[in-house]
Amino acid sequence: MALEKKQLITLAKTVAKANPSAAVAYSFGDSKYSYKELDETLRKELREIAGTYALYRENKNILFELVEQVINEVLPARVIEQYGSFADIRTFAQGEKAVFSVKASQASKQRAKKFVTKVGLAGVYEVFKLDGYTVEVPTEAWGGAAQIGFEEYLDGRIDMADVVEIINEGLNDCVYREIAKALKAMINEVPGTNKRSGNSFVQSNMDQLLQIADSYGKATIYCTFEFAATMVPDNNWISNEQKNTMWNTGYLANYKGHNVVILPNSFEIGDYETAANTEKVIDPSYAYIIPTGADKPIKVAFEGDAQVREWENKDWSREIQTYKKFGVGLVGLNAGICVYQNTSLSPASKTLVLNAAPGLSPVFN
Repeated sequence: MALEKKQLITLAKTVAKANPSAAVAYSFGDSKYSYKELDETLRKELREIAGTYALYRENKNILFELVEQVINEVLPARVIEQYGSFADIRTFAQGEKAVFSVKASQASKQRAKKFVTKVGLAGVYEVFKLDGYTVEVPTEAWGGAAQIGFEEYLDGRIDMADVVEIINEGLNDCVYREIAKALKAMINEVPGTNKRSGNSFVQSNMDQLLQIADSYGKATIYCTFEFAATMVPDNNWISNEQKNTMWNTGYLANYKGHNVVILPNSFEIGDYETAANTEKVIDPSYAYIIPTGADKPIKVAFEGDAQVREWENKDWSREIQTYKKFGVGLVGLNAGICVYQNTSLSPASKTLVLNAAPGLSPVFN
């Protein structure tokens, strides 16, 4: 028996939130389910309502509502999980101004440079209003679509669970890229005394930055896995415990009493045959040292609900189009934020062109 609409939407949200690598992705009472079991159940249920073109036409509004609710609930939660340690992430009602209160210590109020930056296209940054200790982060609509080939649908080669996943992942990547731009913009605003750079990791450089950051509150180090893997103590005093940790995880989660938080990274979408897996979203050469307790420098605002509609092309293919409004801002109010660059990890600059696969193709901007 097919699930009712409310149950189906709940299942879709559960799958979107679940950790695919966890042994138990979801538990209810004494019952435990793996991610594979949840995902297969969702795919089966979606085939019940949209497994054929006729069923899709009959039930597409249910599918659209499912996509909207998954985006509204899961997208902000996922961003909080990935970036909440250094980004202030909030959801606002449609038409509500995205205003954040900025927390600052008395010392930082007196000494720190106050700025707020919107990350714009082509590296152009616009200053927005800073009124006292509140800041407004403008939002804008970000849209995307999953294209469904008509023949592929008739042949049963299209799975609606893939459509839902593409749309959700695509919007998550849009937020991810804007946060990456904000981190890069932060480098330009950090004073020179708070920066170190070299073609390898040097403990003394990191220690100098930690001394600066710690004076504003115990610092936390945020970096990609690649950078963290280079943060190895001198061989003459590395312990067996540290060696075991490096072997098991690839990096040390603590550097001289400071937590090391790994920033999730991924590759930009490129040509599937020649340019895939070459351009990282976050530049792995940078580490960001941020005092704990300081106001989070990145503000992420989600506004209103996601919207979904269908667009039919001349060849009868369909695009499940969606948009969600969000904005990412950078607020610098703490003079203790520092940046370390290991230039040996800098990626080569390269422009990649999306070359979509046939049948089911992501389109995001």
